[in-house]
Amino acid sequence: MRVLFSEHLVLGLFLLGGYVKPDLQSSFLLMFMRMLLVVPLMASLAFKLYPSAGKEFRQLFRRESWDVLIQALVCGVLMFVYIAALYIGIGLIPTGIAMTLFFTYPVFTALLAWRFFGERPTLFRWLVMVIILGGGVLTIPQSSGNYSSDTLTTGIVASVGSGVVYAFYKVFAQKCLANLHPVPFTWISFTCTLLLAGISLIFWPLPSTQLNWTPLWIGSILSGLISFIGHTCNNVGIRMIGATKASIIGASSPALTALIAWATISETVNVMQILGIVVVTLGIALLSGEGVLRSKVPGD
Repeated sequence: MRVLFSEHLVLGLFLLGGYVKPDLQSSFLLMFMRMLLVVPLMASLAFKLYPSAGKEFRQLFRRESWDVLIQALVCGVLMFVYIAALYIGIGLIPTGIAMTLFFTYPVFTALLAWRFFGERPTLFRWLVMVIILGGGVLTIPQSSGNYSSDTLTTGIVASVGSGVVYAFYKVFAQKCLANLHPVPFTWISFTCTLLLAGISLIFWPLPSTQLNWTPLWIGSILSGLISFIGHTCNNVGIRMIGATKASIIGASSPALTALIAWATISETVNVMQILGIVVVTLGIALLSGEGVLRSKVPGD
């Protein structure tokens, strides 16, 4: 996705990228193109993963289920917002940094869960939250010839803001999933994102410039396939090894993103930023595995 926003030497061989500007209109366009693939794929897989998906979806339109439908639609709106903000962050600052700042969302999720569900954070959780925020601060790049202060500020705010919105998404999803299976829930979220991106393009179209559609479609298809495979593998992983272990494995995302960005587009980070990425990754793993750690404490 980063390559679509700015020019990079991919795999040290091909100079590609810079097809759209890292702004909201471009985010809407890329989101729309991506979801055009993901929504039909998810629909085709839904009935194989969950044969009762169609029946449960129809039940949402009954009067007694309207509150669940509204919750699912709200989650779809939140998904649209956090993806749009994350795209802007990725377009403006290094991918690994943007993703690491986004992955501070467990801190905000814990605070929102305390506010809405009364789940007061334990002392361990408070300490881990401080660790995650501290690691996020370490990753923040300084202004330089490559990144102006305005660009950095916008990218940082967009990445962190995306994490905050995603935290709201997680909290609303937790409430909604108590009454709705994850398969139709995920499909509704993707469909809302597709529709909102399309509507946004109608009312806020891109400037009348000639776009290079071939690489945009290739990038969007690859992004959509990766997103689809990621959601599918996550669901399979949860079923095979449990949600806690799957979350701990998922905690490696910031570090893996930075590593892949370095290997494919030579995107570098300094020692302090590497330390920050490692700290955030460790913090997320600790937070995800809190239940396992507590269960091993004698007397707990």
